[in-house]
Amino acid sequence: MAEPRTASPRRPPALRRPQLLPPLLPLPPLLPPLLLLLLLPLPAPSLGLGHSAELAFSVEPNDDIANPGQPIVLGCRVEGTPPVRVSWRRNGAELPEGTHTTLLANGSLLIHHFRLQEGGSPSDEGDYECVAQNRFGLLVSRKARIQAATMSDFHVHPQAVMGEEGGVARFQCQIHGLPKPLITWEKNRVPIDTDNERYTLLPKGVLQITGLRTEDSGVFHCVASNIASVRVSHGARLTVSGPGSGTYKEPTILVGPENLTLTVHQTAVLECVATGNPRPIVSWSRLDGRPIGVEGIQVLGTGNLIISDVTVQHSGVYVCAANRPGTRVRRTAQGRLVVQAPAEFVQHPQSISRPAGTTAMFTCQAQGEPPPHVTWLKNGQVLGAGGHVRLKNNNSTLSISGVGPEDEAIYQCVAENIAGSSQASARLTVLWAEGLPGPPRDVRAVSVSSTEVRVSWSEPLAHTKEIIGYVLHIRKAADSPKLEYQEAVSKSTFQHLVRDLEPSTAYSFYIKAYTPRGASLASVPTLASTLGEAPVPPPLSVRLLGSSSVQLLWKPWPRLAQHNGGFKLFYRPASTASFTGPILLPGSVSSYNLSQLDPSTVYEVKLLAYNQHGDGNATVRFVSLRGASERTALTPPCDCREEDVTNHTSTTGIVIGIHIGVTCIIFCVLFLLFGQRGRVLLCKDVENQLSPPQGPRSQRDPGILALNGVSRGEGGQPGRDEKHVDAKELEQLFPTTGSAGQPARPTDPAAPAPCEEIQLSMVQLQGLNLVAGRTTEATSPCAGPGPVPAPQDVVPGLLSEGQTAQPPAVPAAQ
Repeated sequence: MAEPRTASPRRPPALRRPQLLPPLLPLPPLLPPLLLLLLLPLPAPSLGLGHSAELAFSVEPNDDIANPGQPIVLGCRVEGTPPVRVSWRRNGAELPEGTHTTLLANGSLLIHHFRLQEGGSPSDEGDYECVAQNRFGLLVSRKARIQAATMSDFHVHPQAVMGEEGGVARFQCQIHGLPKPLITWEKNRVPIDTDNERYTLLPKGVLQITGLRTEDSGVFHCVASNIASVRVSHGARLTVSGPGSGTYKEPTILVGPENLTLTVHQTAVLECVATGNPRPIVSWSRLDGRPIGVEGIQVLGTGNLIISDVTVQHSGVYVCAANRPGTRVRRTAQGRLVVQAPAEFVQHPQSISRPAGTTAMFTCQAQGEPPPHVTWLKNGQVLGAGGHVRLKNNNSTLSISGVGPEDEAIYQCVAENIAGSSQASARLTVLWAEGLPGPPRDVRAVSVSSTEVRVSWSEPLAHTKEIIGYVLHIRKAADSPKLEYQEAVSKSTFQHLVRDLEPSTAYSFYIKAYTPRGASLASVPTLASTLGEAPVPPPLSVRLLGSSSVQLLWKPWPRLAQHNGGFKLFYRPASTASFTGPILLPGSVSSYNLSQLDPSTVYEVKLLAYNQHGDGNATVRFVSLRGASERTALTPPCDCREEDVTNHTSTTGIVIGIHIGVTCIIFCVLFLLFGQRGRVLLCKDVENQLSPPQGPRSQRDPGILALNGVSRGEGGQPGRDEKHVDAKELEQLFPTTGSAGQPARPTDPAAPAPCEEIQLSMVQLQGLNLVAGRTTEATSPCAGPGPVPAPQDVVPGLLSEGQTAQPPAVPAAQ
């Protein structure tokens, strides 16, 4: 490898200057300042006097790069009503005049010898602003960033390459500098021939050589130059061997596109180097499917995509594809292009005039990529929201309420993002009518209660005869001014009771007097805090969790913690006199569980909120767990695992029993119409069709009775796995009284009985056994033996929620 060397000094490109009116010519490096002054335009009789009376910039300074030790001029020209004073700021501080800088006649700034920070001398690098002021206000230009030209060492040197004839070679070097260095290449100390189509030079410091030949062998150097310096990289040797074997090689992308971030109007270079045998075809597309377009697009070399004068619409992911000719074999690589755009205005603020006491509003809309941030200046100072100044719509709207003489100024909208900044200005003129009253005096506010404040004031000192009323402006002291509201007061009243305020809250009050000509200036604001009070009763609800536990629910009150408050919970059995509690809970809690309660007892629960002013009224609820305990009693705990499987009756069985019973009753009615003999035969026939086959009681199929919840053993006795309830439970679940409390009407003995031998069968409901026959005795392994009373004859009907009745009887022919 060749050692790095320093090239012979080359004349740097002419120093780029900001445009003045008229534009300056390029300056030699050591042009005397006196001659520079002679080249500048002569001053106008009055500085900055233009066609417009509004103070505005016709020329603003631009970002620039200065060569240390050389002069640089920052352009600025102002229009407006004279006299106009122009000054400069650097990094926000006013730049004093001295021998090092000179303020030119047209407002531009001359730096005689641009310097870097060395020893105790400060650097001239920084953000510069031109400041113009006349009797209407002050205006600040956009920021211009001035940097010193620099050149670093190479941090990537080209590397040696070996290739075959007909192949591809690639060299790369990287170096940082301001301005961006110009990269050229040398072969064997001689600049390469840029007219050779096989040699492709990319601006980012890449040299590509396609269709390699033996004469391409040699040592290559990368040369970087800008106005600061010229540097030469290490040498890298290219060795070209004989032609390859000609065997097939899959397409391969040696170098794909890199991610790029550029500013509009720059040039994007997306590199793509592919190899293979046969030579692959390189194509480009966008990942989102949008067309790349043709304007400003060109392919450099064998596959590099060049996009000139990029715009925001060019942003996206670009895909480089290497295809084997005649096939669908391909390899791809992709890179993202991000194009940034400096802020620019689509709507400028307009100068306005407003009467005193009214509201002035300025609007500016800016666009850019990324979206710019908008700030407002008043006479060159940053203006924030507060008092009567409001910023809305992401700072794009400035609103000033109750304008007065102190609000007369020049307001600037400054839009800025990473790509640049822009400013626009407008002037506010306050129209002050003659004879307007002064501001109300001696404004006082006194708390009356937790929700009321009394505000009093005195008349203005002058011009009180035309006052038609007062307007009291009210808002919470902690709220923004946009939440302010007003209440009107008659002209003869000098006090007002403000109601419906929040307890323990600070409020701000000020007054304006109104006349037919306009409003007075606002009085001095005054503050007052409402008195505190105990909290109101909290809403409380109860949810049952089980047979012995409940959950209490309410809304949390985080503000209680700010006033040393919370919740207090009490509970007791309703039959006792003393409460359990208080249970102290913080204001952020919204529930509490009570457990280990007696299911047979009614409980009284009391919840209240408290703060530093005391306890509030309590919310009381009575809780009964009897319903939950009764539901538990219907399925008492018992180690009867097999019964639960065999005796569980589904709803389907109940429905089937009801349909059979109803069908049989209908046919029995038909028996009465067509004769006893026919009725008996038909009843028997229907029973045979709708009911399971039945034999002697001792020989019936157990599965048939099990369908209705019964499994019998031999001899018609209950099986070992049966589950019964005692008579008291049956009476409780299926009372024999009708809906009016009268006993069920017994069957009329005189009435004809079409099916005299039919016996009633009760269908099991909620785990209860079917009891077949007039009287049966059953034994429960849990509850012990007990007789079951014979059921009464019932008429099937509908049950509403909360009602109890006998289960429908299912007639069964003997």
